[in-house]
Amino acid sequence: MRTHFDVFGLPRAYDVDVPALEKHYRELSLQSHPDRVAQADARERLKALENTTALNEAFKTLKDPVRRAFYLLKLHGVDLDREDAGAQKDMPLEFLEEVMELREALDGAMEKKDLARVQTMGGQVQGRRKAALDEAAGVLRALEGGGPAEEAPAQVRKASHALGRVRYFTRFLEQVDAFEEESLS
Repeated sequence: MRTHFDVFGLPRAYDVDVPALEKHYRELSLQSHPDRVAQADARERLKALENTTALNEAFKTLKDPVRRAFYLLKLHGVDLDREDAGAQKDMPLEFLEEVMELREALDGAMEKKDLARVQTMGGQVQGRRKAALDEAAGVLRALEGGGPAEEAPAQVRKASHALGRVRYFTRFLEQVDAFEEESLS
C-alpha cells in the first residue's frame, strides 16, 4: 500500500520538515497537474486527477502535526477516525469522567454568558491538548526507532490514548471557539 509518506519519498516519521514538504508539494503539483494532460485520452486524464487528489490529501495530512499523528497511528493499525475504534472505547474511565465534568462546567459558563470563564477554560484545555499531542509525538517517535517488538502494542495503545485525549480536547476547543464567535458578533 502506498502511504502519504511514499508520495513524497519520506520515511514514516512524526517529524517532517514542513517548509521542505511545501516546496516538494509545489514541484509535484506542477508536474502532475491535470491541465498538463488536458489533451490526453480519458484514462491519462483520470490518472492525473487521481494523482493530484492523492498528492493533495498526502500534503494536507503530513503538513499538520495532529493529522500526521493520527495517520501514523492508523499505519500502526489503530484508526481513531472510525466511530467503532476500540481505542475510543478503551479510554480510561477517569479521563472520560473528567471530560464530562469539563463539558458540564463549559455548558454552565456558556449558559451564564461568562465569556471570560469560557476563555479561561479554553486556555487550560489548549495547554492540555498540546501536552497530549506532545506525549503522542514522543511515543510515535519511539515506535519509529523500532525497539523491542513486544513493547510495540503497549506503545501504540499509549499513543492512541494520547490522541484520543487530543480529539476530546479539540472538540471542547471547537465549542469554545463557536461561543467566542457568537459572543463577539
